[in-house]
Amino acid sequence: MTHTSFDLVVVGGGPGGYVAAIRAAQLGLSTALVERAELGGICLNWGCIPTKALLHSATVLRACREAAQYGVTGAADVQADLAAMVARSRKVASRLGQGVTHLMKKNGIKVFAASAKLAGGGRVTLDNGATLSARHIILATGARARELPALPAGERIWTYRQALTPPAIPKSLLVVGAGAIGAEFASFYRAVGAEVTLIDMTAQILPQEDADISALARKAFEKQGIRVLTQCAVQSATLTATGVKTVLDQQGKQIELEVERVIVAAGIVGNVENLGLEHTRVQVEKTHIVTDGLCRTAEPGLYAIGDVAGAPWLAHKASHEAVLCVEAIAGKPVHPIDPLRIPACTYSHPQVASIGMTEARARDHARQTGRDIRIGTFTFIGNGKAIAMGEDQGLVKTVFDATTGELLGAHIIHPEASELIAGYGVAAALEATEEDLMHTVFAHPTLSETLHESVLSAFGRALHG
Repeated sequence: MTHTSFDLVVVGGGPGGYVAAIRAAQLGLSTALVERAELGGICLNWGCIPTKALLHSATVLRACREAAQYGVTGAADVQADLAAMVARSRKVASRLGQGVTHLMKKNGIKVFAASAKLAGGGRVTLDNGATLSARHIILATGARARELPALPAGERIWTYRQALTPPAIPKSLLVVGAGAIGAEFASFYRAVGAEVTLIDMTAQILPQEDADISALARKAFEKQGIRVLTQCAVQSATLTATGVKTVLDQQGKQIELEVERVIVAAGIVGNVENLGLEHTRVQVEKTHIVTDGLCRTAEPGLYAIGDVAGAPWLAHKASHEAVLCVEAIAGKPVHPIDPLRIPACTYSHPQVASIGMTEARARDHARQTGRDIRIGTFTFIGNGKAIAMGEDQGLVKTVFDATTGELLGAHIIHPEASELIAGYGVAAALEATEEDLMHTVFAHPTLSETLHESVLSAFGRALHG
């Protein structure tokens, strides 16, 4: 048995863990990273990256089928090669995984391929027999798909892992959960030819998004042929010789639906088991470790970041927490993340992106504070670049404090929404007011002009709408 001491031990090699290790090494801390599976974690290997690779394949497929409207002929009969799409997706993930391995070596980080368990007193035991000790330990163990009692995982009932490596395109598919993961898989499988039904227990798809944006997303999904059922849950599921026979409950109405495959995308649970938390003062609520604004747990010297520390379950939130946590450990001046300044993106078709408060939440906030808000909207049908691209459907919506000019929220639905939201992210970080945004010069012709027009709209000054 070996016993090695470090300044910091990071448990988990996803976008939170490996970034924490890199930043620690940059600050001169001797650092070890423990990962039981693949470096890059779920995000790089089975989440963010491979799904985006598949979704880009779907985008190319749609572009080919619609090429005639752009003066390009002969591409309308193009077909989806699922095996090739999946192979490319896995290759992309593998390439990035190799990149993370290189970064570990470059920064002198000791990587242990093992499972880790807290042993108390700043010690971590590994299942390979080694023991590590450190003044500081960061838990970045991530989360996994939530299983539903009515839909146990199996050959025909998939989590995101099975959905990323399908043996064939299912003729029919039920996606349970219309959050970001469910919406993305619904978009991909519809594009490659599956008959898709998308359901959610809440009153709208993408339940965390602004109601107007959600309504437009639903309309776009249904136009593509996706059947959308809200306020709907799976009551029972029975495996058949050819698929899964389900009974859905939509506000007391029973709907029988038989499909070839089911994808369960109904949330995630934190990976808190078998970590040795019983040896600590750590508090766990709803499968997530409780932390303060600097990622500290109730156990001195023990921290938690990323999905295991709770919502929002976003890779970029994990990475940002990693940096601030390590910098706090190193004695650097830091401040907690403001959740309202963390952008969220859904890479469906069309994409949805947002930052800050929805209109409904902003109105509640205004009532509680005795203030008023201003709402601005601008549709892409008034944007020259969008028309030239043939992507003129979509909306930008901005929410401001009417008194201070503070940007309270911004919401976009468009095929390029995930890239455009960065403009509002920078504005929020810099505490830009409506005056700052209105005086900003946006290049023409660009899609980003819609951001400007939405701000102008909020104050009755829109030029093209």
